[in-house]
Amino acid sequence: MRFTFDRDAMIKEIAIAQEIISTKNAMSILSNILLIAENNTLYIKATDIKVNFETKLPVVIDEEGSTTIFCDKFMSILSSLPSGEIEFIQNDIKVTIKPMTKKVKFELKSMASDKFPEFTSTENVPFFEVPADQLKQMIEQTIFAISDDETRYFLTGVLFEKKGDNLNMVATDGPRLAFVSKPICQGVADFDSVIVPPKILTMILKRAPSEGMISMAIVERTIYVKFGNYNFSSVLIDGQYPNYSRVIPENQKFNFELEKSDFMEAIKRVTLLVDQKIRRIYLEISPGMLVITSQESNIGVAREEVPCRYDGDTVTIAMDYTRIEEPLKVMDADRVRFEFTEVMRPVTVKPATEADYFHVIMPMQMMG
Repeated sequence: MRFTFDRDAMIKEIAIAQEIISTKNAMSILSNILLIAENNTLYIKATDIKVNFETKLPVVIDEEGSTTIFCDKFMSILSSLPSGEIEFIQNDIKVTIKPMTKKVKFELKSMASDKFPEFTSTENVPFFEVPADQLKQMIEQTIFAISDDETRYFLTGVLFEKKGDNLNMVATDGPRLAFVSKPICQGVADFDSVIVPPKILTMILKRAPSEGMISMAIVERTIYVKFGNYNFSSVLIDGQYPNYSRVIPENQKFNFELEKSDFMEAIKRVTLLVDQKIRRIYLEISPGMLVITSQESNIGVAREEVPCRYDGDTVTIAMDYTRIEEPLKVMDADRVRFEFTEVMRPVTVKPATEADYFHVIMPMQMMG
């Protein structure tokens, strides 16, 4: 196999392959990328067994063929070279990489392509299209709220649920829940609710364009995603997702509204004196004023007042500040609304104006 490629174009594709590959063991075929050169096109594949990635780029081929090469070292070599044309030559198990503009060459050992795991064909997969910008917004609103507790593996992904023409996405780690629903499934055949792992969702967030459409399919235990030259697929998470609707409050008695930027800046300052293991802050809400206080410690205490719109008795709620910050960061709103009924019952956080998403946060125990 022998071909010439553009260094910058190749780096862009190999960077994605690196994110897919989870092992750095040079002796493992899963540390390698599969390269297939034919018809002046280079096809690139990478996998960690659960998530598959395929792409292609134009190259000048002198001799067609296929091989696998250690992804990490290939990327290191490319990163060390200047922009320009690079020659790739394979003889038996030896691969030579030579830039046209430098008197240097690298030799890497390859593994036979027949050892690389086979990918399922997507030829007859029933893809449907969703707007890229809306899907990315939905992922942003949910992905941070998934659990990292492997013993509760069914919470380590995002629930995809089709309800009529709407796609609902839900994530929860127990103390908090994120929900978003958009009407992006018009004309799409019904599919069972599935739990999608975060790796493929992160790929969509980072790599998909913000315009146009993304092709998606959910078939048996696999999700398929296509955009541009990229094909991704991922095994879905087995398990029964909990009945999340039971933890969403139907009616909250009280609410307060405030400027999101004021609130986030105040949290940033107050948490300078918060115990980072516990992360507890106190929100004292009274008519016209929110007082944010850090839990008193050996270091000291911080307190800041923020104006808010509230009509009710003075109450104090203890919360993990990270569970407030993370949803606020992804909320596209200038003013936010907190709804609550009792100090130890779930708090609903949403934009002050009507929106298609919200977050539910459990308060923490008050400390004396």
